[in-house]
Formats: sequence, structure tokens, C-alpha cells
Amino acid sequence: MLQPGTPSPSLHTVQERPAVNPTPTFKVLVVDDSNTIRRSAEIFLKQGGHEVLLAEDGFDALAKINDYLPDIVFCDILMPRLDGYQTCAIIKRNARFANIPVVMLSSKDGVFDKARGRMVGSQEYLTKPFTKDQLLQAVQQFGAQLTGAA
Repeated sequence: MLQPGTPSPSLHTVQERPAVNPTPTFKVLVVDDSNTIRRSAEIFLKQGGHEVLLAEDGFDALAKINDYLPDIVFCDILMPRLDGYQTCAIIKRNARFANIPVVMLSSKDGVFDKARGRMVGSQEYLTKPFTKDQLLQAVQQFGAQLTGAA
């Protein structure tokens, strides 16, 4: 109850709480010749609130990168026609796409495989099978760099 002479509260005197920043949404391209891996990644990424594009090989990936300009690319290494190393190298050589982070995906986790991925310009290397947390953490890590929050 208010004491006599006390001003009544109004909307102007109530301090508003700052809006909580929701997790930013990113456009993510998943490139893998395995339908199972593509679909798993798609489910995990959509659960994280991201827009997902899928490609089944390097050529398909390059067309989608050109058309949709994703924020981040997850790229399998062993694929028919154009492997992940070649796909990543082509992305990184193109001035329009060079700043798109590329994360290599592979069932191989040897030092040589990781080093070769770095040599063609990939930023990170995830070993399959990956978890939902690993995938979403990579998106947030590189997404923060893209938005300048890193």
C-alpha cells in the first residue's frame, strides 16, 4: 500500500530490463556424400536455430556457395568427383568466398589429415561421428568471429 503523498508508480519510473540477446542464427552449408551424416548435421543445426543448406559433393557445394553465400561450411574430406581438400582450396582461392570459415569433417583424425586441411585453408577439423554439441560449438565459435563478437 502506498503512503499518502508518495507518487504512484508509473511505466516511466519502472526500469526495463535489457533484452537478452538470443543466439544468432547462421546459414550453414553441410557437404557430405553420406545422406546419414547430412541429415544428422541438419537436425542438430536446426535444433540450434540455424538455417541449413545441404550438398552431396564438392561441385554441388560450390554451386550452393555461389547461390546462397553461407556463413560457415562443414565439408567432408572423402567424397567422389571433388574431395573436401579440393573443395576447400577452391573456396579459399575465390576472393568472394575466402572469408567463409570451412570446417573439415572426416572419420580420419591423423595429424597429417588435420595439417593438410589447414594447408588448404580450413579453420577447424571435426572427427566423425561428431556430436550435436561439437557442431553447434563450431558454428558459434566461427559465427562470433563473423559478427565481431570474438
